Amino acid sequence: MEEELTQLENRIEQLVTLYEGIKAENRDLRSRVAKLEADNRAQGEKLRLAGDKLEELLARLPVA
Repeated sequence: MEEELTQLENRIEQLVTLYEGIKAENRDLRSRVAKLEADNRAQGEKLRLAGDKLEELLARLPVA
């Protein structure tokens, strides 16, 4: 009985350690996703501005 309890205790400790590791990894991944989403929005804005400038330039070209 004592050995079974010790095994159970060890298994619970392993599970808690795994849980904490996954929790930390999840936190890091959420942070990375947030940063990448912000970068994506910034790049989208730059792309929109470049498209607007291109349209302006095309509008200035004389019609042949």
